[in-house]
Amino acid sequence: MDNLTHTLTALMLVRAGLDRVSPRAALIAVAAANLPDADVVAAIGGAPAYLDAHRGVTHSVFALPVMALVPVLVAGLIRRPSDFRWGRAWIVSAIALLSHLLLDWTNIYGIRLLTPWSSEFFRLDIASVVDPWVVMLLVTGVVWPLLARLVTSEIGARRTRHGSGLARFVLAAITIYLGTRFFLHARAIEILNSRVYDGEPARYTAAMPAFANPFEWTGLVELGGAWQVHRVHLRGEFDPSAGRVLFKASPSPALESARATEPFRVLERFSRTLLWQTLPVTDPEGHSEVTAVDLRFAMPGEGRFTSRALVDRAGRVVDSQYQFGAPGSVPRPR
Repeated sequence: MDNLTHTLTALMLVRAGLDRVSPRAALIAVAAANLPDADVVAAIGGAPAYLDAHRGVTHSVFALPVMALVPVLVAGLIRRPSDFRWGRAWIVSAIALLSHLLLDWTNIYGIRLLTPWSSEFFRLDIASVVDPWVVMLLVTGVVWPLLARLVTSEIGARRTRHGSGLARFVLAAITIYLGTRFFLHARAIEILNSRVYDGEPARYTAAMPAFANPFEWTGLVELGGAWQVHRVHLRGEFDPSAGRVLFKASPSPALESARATEPFRVLERFSRTLLWQTLPVTDPEGHSEVTAVDLRFAMPGEGRFTSRALVDRAGRVVDSQYQFGAPGSVPRPR
């Protein structure tokens, strides 16, 4: 998820009761909820290095106990309150960190939860990296108590503790919403797997969430020589012949040469849904351009989540690169 979602979730956790566990709970929780995205510093080494590091060790369940110490040390070593307890502060930090891992687990990017023992990505594919309904609920949970406090101060009412009940409601509502999306995603996968495409059963299927509508999904269907991209409307009929067909490149020396370079190796470690294509290039004459696109995030030609290599007629790679977005764009922590 994006950092706004992580920050607001931490504030909801604090208002829901973590503020009673430790002093400076808000500071500790907000810092902890954003700490895993410190891996953005890997972008200094270039886009491939960032892709290989992002949502890795800093998102690992094994690193969580140690990482939870960092916000606690920051909060406890600078003018520590007299009632500050290290163990209680660590509990607040660990809960906020865990919220980050759980939220990132829900979306299509996924997390390498078992790093360094395993580089496998765990992901549910049930929510977008930025989910508008989750953000709306969290913003409501933050803003409404502020308005209530303003009203009570204006009318001279006795000051009360605002927002704890609403915070619990917001957290419960988000849990129910994401749980509902889990079952709707399972239904989308079931629909994709129950069809035959051009007389061929699917080798692999994936369902990506629409930005705001939980009843709409983008289906990715892998066949022997192509990928098909479908719109899956859970409240309508599904037509397996209506998808966009993206043909795979045939095996070739140029493709294998490109595949051996670091930008392509990194992307293969990251994604199971790659479309490989090879096209001739007129300038320089006799060269080929090999691309691999992660279909979860982009279509061919969009230039996002794409590895690209220029290969000469002898099969030598002249240039190879990976890019998240348009040339010159900077990776953002999510």
